[in-house]
Parts: sequence; structure tokens; C-alpha cells
Amino acid sequence: MAKKKSMQKWTVEDSVDLYGIRNWSSGYFDISPKGEVVIRPFGREGGPEVSVLEIIHELKARGYDLPVLLRIENILDSQISLLHQTFRAAISELGYKGEYRGVFPIKVNQQQQVVEKIAQYGAAYHHGLEVGSKAELIAAISQLKSREACLICNGYKDEEFIDLGLHALSMGFNVIFVLEMPGELEVILDEARRMGIRPQIGVRVKLSTKASGHWSESGGERSAFGLTSAQIVDVVDILKEHDMLDTLKLMHYHLGSQVPNIRDIRAAVMEATRIYASLVQEGAAMGYLDLGGGLAVDYDGSHTNYVSSRNYTMMEYCTDVVEAVMTILDAQSIPHPHIVTESGRATVAYYSILLFNVLDVSLIEVGSLPEELPEDTPEPVRNLKEALQNINPRNLQEAYNDAIYYYDEMRQLFITGRVTLRQRTLAERFFWAIMRVLSEEKNRVKYIPKELHEIDSMLADIYYCNFSVFQSLPDSWAIDQLFPVMPIHRLEEFPERQGILSDLTCDSDGRISHFIDPQGIKTTLELHPLKDGEEYYLGTFLVGAYQETLGDLHNLLGDTNVVSVRIQEDGSYDFVREIDGDSVSDILAYVEYDPHRVLVGIRKSAERAVRENRITPAQRYQLMQAFEDGLRGYTYFER
Repeated sequence: MAKKKSMQKWTVEDSVDLYGIRNWSSGYFDISPKGEVVIRPFGREGGPEVSVLEIIHELKARGYDLPVLLRIENILDSQISLLHQTFRAAISELGYKGEYRGVFPIKVNQQQQVVEKIAQYGAAYHHGLEVGSKAELIAAISQLKSREACLICNGYKDEEFIDLGLHALSMGFNVIFVLEMPGELEVILDEARRMGIRPQIGVRVKLSTKASGHWSESGGERSAFGLTSAQIVDVVDILKEHDMLDTLKLMHYHLGSQVPNIRDIRAAVMEATRIYASLVQEGAAMGYLDLGGGLAVDYDGSHTNYVSSRNYTMMEYCTDVVEAVMTILDAQSIPHPHIVTESGRATVAYYSILLFNVLDVSLIEVGSLPEELPEDTPEPVRNLKEALQNINPRNLQEAYNDAIYYYDEMRQLFITGRVTLRQRTLAERFFWAIMRVLSEEKNRVKYIPKELHEIDSMLADIYYCNFSVFQSLPDSWAIDQLFPVMPIHRLEEFPERQGILSDLTCDSDGRISHFIDPQGIKTTLELHPLKDGEEYYLGTFLVGAYQETLGDLHNLLGDTNVVSVRIQEDGSYDFVREIDGDSVSDILAYVEYDPHRVLVGIRKSAERAVRENRITPAQRYQLMQAFEDGLRGYTYFER
């Protein structure tokens, strides 16, 4: 699309279409007439807008370097409100008798500030938390405000985990232990008996329904977690035997994270509701039907059942869930339960943006080619020149094959010492000239040969960026998750370059080379040429789910600076929290270095250098100051 517009005047609306911002942003982001990405914290037109570029300038004035993880608190509030209000609308319209209880799985983003804000804003809706470990349970108890909110305990549970949950139950928290494996039941009953506390129990079932997507193995009868139908019957019998069947309050299943197809969601709800009905008929108290996670985020804005999208709206999701539960239970005259969903990704994804600057760019420049070749020019170079001159729409595949063959022949001649470096360089220039012509010509033919699909990525500029894929976008590396990436300014200008993004790590996997596209996936991103003396800023959006928790310390690049803003109705905004990113000293300590001993070792080496007359005492002082400053410094590039 960008190439078609290259000869015309580029507008902001062209950038809107090119980067698809109105398709994937759910109204939270747009582009201003000045060509800058703006935040709309309440997800609506006519509300306040704040320029991301303006926030970057404010951050730098406060002494913060990029990369920065920017959190917009209002978006978190808006997503929680949207989820509850949409479910309430569906419940009211359909005449459902139960209520909706949202739950946030802490594993999706365990950062204290995130959990604190969810608990704080969610209190009005009795929005609960889900935990899968003792550490998460303790964190949840410290943050949860509403006593009506569900505190769902999943995961493997030892005696200490169960004791902590029972203590929380005794304090008035609505704690429910979900059985992930049969052996947990006896431990819960024993600990509850010993402590004199009557527990609340749930069961996680293995459904036969499976969903498509990256996380499909979370569901289905062969999933790692949950009970089979036979094991559920055993649980019911054991509870009857102990006169504890009234403690069975909840049925839970998990179809998988990021379920793109509404048909899978509806099928799972209907299967689960039949099991729920059977438990009620067995005499269990029940009252809660927990659908787990799965509410997808439309990362690519295509509104399809592709793995990075979803083919349904929030309203359609809520309506289908409520209607499916009612359809099954009304036929059997069974009371409607409270519906619980553990929608973590949809709650926090929009809330965070990774902002980073471009440090440099590597271009493939062909330069001018000689009209006449020297007499000693090797034959492969002459063949490359001929291939370039003879390219036409009918021989694109042949020209491509010839270019690959003759260029490889020249590399072999160079390795064996039969051609010079200048001769190899000339062959390289002809080769890339052929690739550029093929890249242009392939767009003029109906059928594009398979090999030519890769040419654009071969010719792409490499933009070297100030961030770490492994630390800040681990799902991009690990499972090829697509996130929207785009410039946050200069969007009134034509983006004339095609690029891929490389991070600061010395790793070939430390790059982003697949980008969202209305037609699927593209292998290059439209970018602007760098300007001397001016910073160029990019943003990766919808990164609030999982990325902070999963990030690692590849190349000892640590956590980025984190800044949270809250935007007011009048468009003003406050920096409500600022968290310094990891220093070099912090990171060394994470991997068991003692920063003090590190300095001692460097000091000894510096003193030895003084004795050997390599440096002066004054130079030693400067050297030690530099290393001490380095230990205190940011792990990322600092200007």
C-alpha cells in the first residue's frame, strides 16, 4: 500500500490504514493531525487525547532514558469496566438470574502496581484474583479489597499453600480451592479438619472440546491439568462420604489463552454447563461456573479466527456465554450460577506500550554501477551484469536463479584466492541491484514465484533499536507472537524505507522480522529514514500481558524503566509512578555477582597496571570512576 502511494501526497489517514491502528487499538490509540500517536484513555472519540511523543519528551526532561514501558492506568480501569458492564448488559437483556464475577490471573502480569490497581479499581465490581502458587496467594491477599470477590486457588497445592488459603478464608476472603489433581482433595479435607475451617472447593474438568491457537494444549482431554469425568465422580463420592458435598461450590475449565474462534468458546461453555448441571443433580451446592481464560485480544486488527486475532466482539462473547449457560440449565430447571471468567490478557494487554529509540540503521546501498567493466573482470561478474540488463516480467525466476548462482560462484572464487576483494564487491553490488529490480518487477506480475516472496526481507534495512526482545517481548521470540509495532511520530510523512528491527543483544534471534498486516503477516515494516540530529521513536503496543513476567536477562539487559500515567478528562496527565530500570549492579547481583567484589577485582587490576607503568595514578582514578558510574548506570544504551 505504501508503494502505491509513494508518488502521491502522503497523509495521516494513509498511516492510519498502513499501520491498522484503528483496527487493533480498540479505540485507545489513534494518530493526530500532527502525525503523532495519541492515547485515548477512555477508548472513545471526543474524549481527551495525549501525544505519546509529548510523554517521551516529559520523561526525558525528568531524567529517564529509553527504553521505557509506559503504563496508562485509565486503560486498565476502562477494560475492567468494559468487561463487567458488557456482561451485565447481556445478563440483563437475556434475563439471567446469576451475576458476573471477573477474576484476574496474577500470572499474566505479577507486577505489584498492576495487581494493586486491578484490585483497587475492581473492588466496585467485586473483581477477584486467581493464583497458582504460595507467593501469588500471599500477594493476592495483601492486595484484594472486596470480600465478595473470588480468590481462586489453582495449581499444585501443598499443605502450606492450603493452610494459607484456609487462613484467608477465616479472615473473610472468598477463597475457593480448585482441584487440579485427585490427591489434593484429601489434603484439603485433612488440613480443614485440623484447623476447624470448612473449605470451599472447586473442580477443574478436562473438556473434550479443544480450541485453535498457540495455547490449544491447555484444553482437551489430554491436557496436563484437571480431572476426568471418572475422577470428578470420585470427588463427589468422597465428599458425600465425609458429609462435605456442600463445600463443592465451583466448576472450572480452561480452554486456552487467546481463543480466536467464538464457535470454540460456545462449544466449551455448553459442554462445561452440562457437567455443572450433573454436579448440581448429584447434590453439590455449586453456585459458580468458572470458564477460565480465553477472551482474545485482536493483535493484528483483522477480526478473524487467525491466532493473533478474534472473530467476535466483547458483546458477542458475553452474550454467547450467558445464552449458552441459560440454554442448558433452563431445560433442567437448575438455578443460574455466578459466571466467572479469568480474562487476564484482555484486561491488561492494552495497558502497556514499550517505547524505544532507533540507534542506527544498516542499508543495502547499490550505488552507481560501471557501464564498462575492466578487462580483468571475472566471468561471473559479467554474467551478473548481463542478468541485470535482461530482466523482464517473463524471466523473473530465471534472473533470480542466475543471480544466486553467479554471486555464490564469486564468493567461492574469493575464498580460494582467485579474485580480489574489489572484484567480489563489484559482484555484490550487481547482485543487490538485481534483487532490487526483481522486488519492483514482482509486484507487476500476476503470479509471483515462491522464491521471490523473500526478496523484500532480503533487501530490508536493519534498524538497530534500544531494547531487548528477550527481556521485553519474549513471546515475539519464543512463539512468534505478533504485536503491533509502528513509529509514534512523523506519521504525516511517507515511510519510504522497508525495515526489520534488531535489538541490542548479540543474538541473531534478537530481532523482529514479522509484522501485522491486514492480509496476514508481512516480513518488513514501513519506516522513515533517520534524520541527522533527531531521534526516531517506535512503539510496540498491547504488551501488558505476560511480557514483563516472562522476560529474561539475555546479555544481562535488565528490566526497562517503567512509568505510569493517569490522564484527566481535560487532557492533562500525571506521572503517578516511576520505577527505575535495572542498573548494571542490579543485574550482576541477579546472577550472583557481588558488585563490591567486582569493583575490588577491577581495582586490583588497575593498581597492577599502575605498577607496570601502563597507566598513571590519575588515570587509575578516572578509570575507577568510570567503572563505578558504569555499575550505577542503565543496562540499555544511554545518550
